[in-house]
Amino acid sequence: MARFGLHGSLVAQRGQRDALLAHMLQAARLMQDATGCELYLVSTSEIDDDVIWITEVWRSEDDHDASLLLSGVPELIGRARPLIAGMGESQRLKVRGG
Repeated sequence: MARFGLHGSLVAQRGQRDALLAHMLQAARLMQDATGCELYLVSTSEIDDDVIWITEVWRSEDDHDASLLLSGVPELIGRARPLIAGMGESQRLKVRGG
């Protein structure tokens, strides 16, 4: 069975990339204990100083959806939202191996 993956980017408000990055790294720490989370990778772009890439691999889409309700996650989303200028590229993936 294929695992569920997401690969997408967030565009930070000008000058707020590092603040947004700190929130996304906190999200990665929270996901370490999330059921079904196999990878939550946070990266910065070498091309655009305002862009953060998130790569996620989950056992299932249901596990991903449940992670959004974990203790501390809704609050973290609320604190990060004002730092986001927009959503960049996004892909939903069927992870086949690796």
